Amino acid sequence: MNTEVDMKDVELNELDPEKQPMTGDGQAVSGEKNGSVKVKVPKEEVAFTGLSKEELMKVAGTPMWVRTRWVLLILFWLGWAGMLAGAIAIIVQAPRCKPIPDMKWWNEGPLYQISDAEAFADGLAGIEKKLDVVNQLKVKGLVLGPLHTVQADQPNTLNLKQIDPNQGSEKDLITVLEKAHKKGISVVLDLTPNYPGASPWFGSSDLNDVIDSVQAAAEHWLNLGVDGIKISDLATASNAGDLSRLLAVVKGNDTEEDTKKKLLMGVAEGVSPGELSQLLNTSGADLVLSDLLSAKGQGVERINVLNALHSEQRSVAWGLGATQREQLSKRAASRALIRLYQLLLFTLPGTPVFSYGDEIGLQMQGEKAPKMVWDLDKDPSAEGAAVNETTKAEREEYAAVRKWFKSLSDLRGKERSLLYGDYYPLQSSASSLAFLRLWDQSERFVTAVNWGDASETLQLTLVPTGSEEVALPKTATVKLSTDPEMEVDSSVDLDKITLKPGQGVLLQFPY
Repeated sequence: MNTEVDMKDVELNELDPEKQPMTGDGQAVSGEKNGSVKVKVPKEEVAFTGLSKEELMKVAGTPMWVRTRWVLLILFWLGWAGMLAGAIAIIVQAPRCKPIPDMKWWNEGPLYQISDAEAFADGLAGIEKKLDVVNQLKVKGLVLGPLHTVQADQPNTLNLKQIDPNQGSEKDLITVLEKAHKKGISVVLDLTPNYPGASPWFGSSDLNDVIDSVQAAAEHWLNLGVDGIKISDLATASNAGDLSRLLAVVKGNDTEEDTKKKLLMGVAEGVSPGELSQLLNTSGADLVLSDLLSAKGQGVERINVLNALHSEQRSVAWGLGATQREQLSKRAASRALIRLYQLLLFTLPGTPVFSYGDEIGLQMQGEKAPKMVWDLDKDPSAEGAAVNETTKAEREEYAAVRKWFKSLSDLRGKERSLLYGDYYPLQSSASSLAFLRLWDQSERFVTAVNWGDASETLQLTLVPTGSEEVALPKTATVKLSTDPEMEVDSSVDLDKITLKPGQGVLLQFPY
């Protein structure tokens, strides 16, 4: 009976294999039995939940943790108070920065005078094309003209609103103004009435009428965008005429919100330092161009001029030839002296004024305005032009002088001591002088020049005149030099500086 039951189970298993268990005779490759399923049951992980609130409060209330918290709190506030006290001590003990003086645009860089637009670039239209080159000189203003029409010593021919056709047109001037302003260059127009004649204002009997004409013309040109007006012989106009109406026109559009003021610039020739100082205070002019450096040829005289006027430096402009609308080369007998006088003008306290061509040492041809030389970086021989060795050497020298000029102009615009620093005389003789320029916590500069025909040893002596303590170090570094043997970045003893004939040097030492 049991046998029959077993046989039936076998038959059923053979007929219905799906009901058979999944077993096999052999082992699987992995060692597991065929058909068996291995299930991994993850172990139960016990997460750390930390102390409960009750437990934490119980531990935090122990005496040890109470004392620890108080110690940490006290250390935090002591550290904070210490840092605050240290910061206050640093602020109190640190030297105060000197406030920057009130600077106008004409104090921020050199002025570039173009008295003859035709000789400079074939008229006003040519000036507009050359503004990119002029802008490389870092000038802050152009002084144009005189451009108006007049016959020498004939007041009835004066027309201050009419531009001489040889110089250009009003449209050309407007184009120059627009492009110059885009480059940050201001434009001053010279309205000296009788510029080709014997007296800038004709005769004394014509003075007030001519001033009225200048006033009307100034209003016209200022409305067209000119940034300032220049007149010559300021002493005569101020002492014998009425400049109040001209001043009112120039200053009429200025407001407190205006960042760019209009300039009234005058020229003073043949006056003493004392008379120039009085003129600055009574004429109402913003800037006065003086010929004192040209009139005083000795170093002692020039130092005395600087001593008398350095406190009014933001109202004084210096030129060597610019007062007479002439080139610097007329007063510099050599290329070395041209570099020397450029160095002197750029580092003096006051605004340097140059005539066109001074940046290359352009030589005058008699009394006629010299033709400007352009494209110094180009080699004419490469374009097939015949150039002799003399002309080639001259062009190379022009380029070298221009590079020197640009270095000085760039330096003056960057260094506070040269831009608006104090002035201290150090030494002077018949043919040499030296002075110090410094401003607060900035690099200091010593200018030393010798325009004589013999070498000279300068012994620098500093006698401070203000309350600020100033002292010279034992040595200084050569920043710029006209003497190739005084290499840039070399060290020089300030006790004695020996300069060769016609040589100058700019020295630098730190605050």
